[in-house]
Formats: sequence, C-alpha cells, structure tokens
Amino acid sequence: MIRLDTELVGKMEEAFTSLVEKEMTMPPIMRVDVPDHNGEVDIKSAYIKGEDSFAVKLSSGFFNNPAIGLPSANGLMILINSRTGEPLAVLADEGRLTDLRTAAAGAVAAKYGSRDNSRIAGILGSGSQARLQLQALMLVRPIEQVFVYGRNDEKAFNFKQVMEQKTGLHLTVCDSVEQVVGKSDLVVTTTPSKEPLIYGDWVRPGLHITAMGSDAEHKQELDATVMGKADVIVCDVKDQSARLGELRSSPEQQERAIELGEVTSGKHSFRQSDEEITICDLTGTGVQDTAIARHVYHRLLAWEGVKDERREV
Repeated sequence: MIRLDTELVGKMEEAFTSLVEKEMTMPPIMRVDVPDHNGEVDIKSAYIKGEDSFAVKLSSGFFNNPAIGLPSANGLMILINSRTGEPLAVLADEGRLTDLRTAAAGAVAAKYGSRDNSRIAGILGSGSQARLQLQALMLVRPIEQVFVYGRNDEKAFNFKQVMEQKTGLHLTVCDSVEQVVGKSDLVVTTTPSKEPLIYGDWVRPGLHITAMGSDAEHKQELDATVMGKADVIVCDVKDQSARLGELRSSPEQQERAIELGEVTSGKHSFRQSDEEITICDLTGTGVQDTAIARHVYHRLLAWEGVKDERREV
C-alpha cells in the first residue's frame, strides 16, 4: 500500500515547503523518557491551515529491544478531521510510517545537499533506518558503492548481506567511523549515539552529511568541530534542532543555519559548489507525520473505491 518511492519523497518535499509557506500549528515535541529500559516515547503533530485532516503521532524507541528479538521502533498515528475533531483512521503501523517518512526526508536532504555526482555512500548504523536511508539515497543519487560502520560487527555484516541482495550494490564494512567518512561522497548517520561519532578533522571538501539520529537533548552524532567546518548548515526546524539536534552543541552556528523548507521552496539554495561541505540535521517534525498519514489515508480511500467497483461488477 505504501512504500519508499519518489512519490513519497515528493510528499516530504511538499511538507517541508509548507513549513515556510503556509500557516500551521505545530507544537513542540512531547517526550517521555524511560531510562530504566533505555527507551523514549515521542508525541508529534501538525495542523496545516486549510487541510481537512491532520495527524497525531505516538512513536517509541526502546533501544534494548534488539537484544530480546524485538525492533527498537514502534508507534501509531491517528488522523483527525480538522473540522469536527473526529478520528478518521488509526494507523497502527508499528512505527513503519515514521521510518518511511524519515527515510524520505533523508532523500530530500541528499537531493538538495549532496553533489549531483555523489556515487559513494557512507552509512553509520545497521538497523532498519540505515537500510531505508540507503534505499532513499538511491532514489536521488547514482549510488554505486557503500561503506558502512556499526558498533555490532555481526549486525553490520548482516546489513551488508541483506542490502547487497536487496540493492545489487557492493557494501564494505569498515573498522571505524573515520574510514566511512574518508571514503564517502555523502554520509548518513542513523544512530541513537549519546556522544559524537564524526569529527571535523575527518571532513573533506565536497562531503555532505545528513544527521538524523539526534532527536533528544542527550543525543549527539556530530562533534561541534564538524558544524564549524560546514559551509552550509540546514535543519528541518531551527528551534527544534537547537533544542534536540546537532545545533544544540554548536550555539555559535545557529544564526547561520537555514531550514530545509526554505530550500525546497526556492527561498534559499543549499549546495552551491562541488567543494562545499554541507550538513542537514533532521530531528523529525509533526508536519511529516501529517503528510504521510494523509497520503496513506487517501490511498486507502482510493483502494476501497476500487474494491467497491469490483463488487458491483
């Protein structure tokens, strides 16, 4: 019914553009931490003025789950009628829609931030989001080779096997994050790390980094020296990135950061030369959840219409 494709990437572009071009209500993220079990639950939402529905999304990340054979991510979305407040649908997707909209946002970031001829991708992390981010990159760039690093060697090599079969690409598991950064044209970070993974000394001209793991005050994937070396810094929402994302560790860089919606709307450019170092920090927004929930709901309505027509025949 719903998959990671160029149509979904287009929906995310529209969502980011609406952040700067349309009037909306998007409250700050509400988060409940469950430190006893290395877990967190986030609640996100956004109402776009004029739209007939909006979503409220609950998502969880319990990062000890893989050790007991469960995925770390879970959640659901409720689509609400904007005029009456009535629930239109409960999308109990176990976090799949969050994963897809996050990956699609990564494709948008790479489309505007990386060099057009970027062929070598670096992936930090080896979970489900790492897999989706690689597939998302392939929608917007001519990826030919992939370098990956994961803290767990077994999972990293499993990632290699699965993704080589799925994509037909050659993947190399690296011994360090520095190796991945040094060999790649663009790097995507997909971890819940609480300390920096990438440092400024490793970053060379032309590199693009999409950092999407830091979405809470205790997380960080990029050292402040990386942000200092960047020629352009883009984030999904500046205030949110400054509170939860990579801008939190680099307050001196906050003034020059721009939002992704300013790029997708054409108000600002992202990459202007092949030599620039570019960074996009994605913390996840309620408008993305509303966009994908509405997309799925309309697809469901269309599918029901097709089934009704078949019954009549």
